[in-house]
Amino acid sequence: MNILLDTATLLWICCDPSSLSTVARTTYTDPANKFSERRMNMGIDREKSTRQTSVIGPLKSSGAVRILPLRESAVLRLNELPDVHRDPFDRMLVCQAIDESLTILTPDSMLKAYPVATLW
Repeated sequence: MNILLDTATLLWICCDPSSLSTVARTTYTDPANKFSERRMNMGIDREKSTRQTSVIGPLKSSGAVRILPLRESAVLRLNELPDVHRDPFDRMLVCQAIDESLTILTPDSMLKAYPVATLW
């Protein structure tokens, strides 16, 4: 399964794994779902990783995650989405997951209202 991590999930994987659900932890640690076999512990200082930018750089360079470009085809799906979630970033995450046939690993229960696969 190809998974797309929302921001909360990514930060919890790196900084607070106890906040992950059992399903999220199992899904993420399953080698079949990983972009890379490398572990997520890249020496990230949990005290200093409150900002997203301090986490993404080491993850990208380690190969533990891959940043997907936002394609025009995903953006054009915005008009097809029902007006359920007001957060534009979450709406784009849904569009990208639909466009790329990905499952979103997210604690946000509102995303289940969209025609997209989610796990938590």
